[in-house]
Amino acid sequence: MAPSLPTPVAEPAIPARVLRRRPGWAPGAAVVAAAVYAVVQVAWAVTGTAVPWKAHSAHPAVVQYTLALVALLAGTAACLAPRTRQASRGVAGVLLGAIPVLGFGMAPLPAYLVTITAGAGVESATGLAHVLLSTILTTVLALAHHRRSTGTCPDCGQAHVAARADTPLQRPAPSIASRRTRRTALLLTTGLLPWMAVKTIWTLGGDALGITAERWKASHADDSRAVRALADVGIDATVLAACVALFLIAGLLYPWGQRFPHPLPWLGGRRVPRLLPLVPAALTAFGLALYGVLLSAYAPLAALDVLPAPEPDPLIGGTRSGTLWLVAFGGAAFGGLGFALAVAARSYAARTRPRCTLASP
Repeated sequence: MAPSLPTPVAEPAIPARVLRRRPGWAPGAAVVAAAVYAVVQVAWAVTGTAVPWKAHSAHPAVVQYTLALVALLAGTAACLAPRTRQASRGVAGVLLGAIPVLGFGMAPLPAYLVTITAGAGVESATGLAHVLLSTILTTVLALAHHRRSTGTCPDCGQAHVAARADTPLQRPAPSIASRRTRRTALLLTTGLLPWMAVKTIWTLGGDALGITAERWKASHADDSRAVRALADVGIDATVLAACVALFLIAGLLYPWGQRFPHPLPWLGGRRVPRLLPLVPAALTAFGLALYGVLLSAYAPLAALDVLPAPEPDPLIGGTRSGTLWLVAFGGAAFGGLGFALAVAARSYAARTRPRCTLASP
């Protein structure tokens, strides 16, 4: 008979003042963030400042004025939104409509993070500012809307009678994600394989999709010294970034992402701060998933001549079909990675959320 494993025991209850995170500040923060966002957008539109949304394309002034108006409406709705189940449908509709519109501006965030981390610098300061403003505003709007109409406790998210302000919260013991969640994340991340394989072939000196390794390396001659050093040993910087994201997904799914492994010096055995993996996962998942969906939708439409097929990059050469395959590989890679991060982060947030001591387990 196999020995039974010890049952995990939750950590002792901690005073409420240590973990209490009431979302009451979110509506006020949403108003401030919306006002700042709107003022900046109007200032850019009036002064004719170029705010790129993709390479060689900037937002027209009418889009900036529209975004400013949407931000002000969303900030007002967040301030007026009641935190009860009987919330106004109109207010909720404004928030639900504004969040994806404004959230579209945070889609390039993963690309900026990769280029900054690789030492390639920032291509556009206004573009980065727009992404950061969109990220902050979308986040506080989502927090203002969070649990607004679910009828759950604003502190622990469980369905029980509202706790008193001095009710202690309790951290759950480290746990593994459900088998279904792990399988879903694993299936989604397999979309990385074709894209990572092609990039690795080029960095190792091989040819793929009609593009030679020499042309590929020549097109990246302006990259930072660190990126070129990685390429010289067969490591593509974007593939390395994808591996970091895979490491993050694993931490979100398994118990070692909630408590540092014991062999680590100084940190071994300590609890991982809950927001440490959640923040980067939440901030990058949306942009990656959106970019992947757009590429995945474009590739078959271009192959069927519904949309114009992509022209090969003059720097790296290749054929239209090879470029189209690269677009398809990118869609599967970025979309799969983004949705895997979202699935893993959702599971981690639910498994690690502190609970009021009076809530039923």
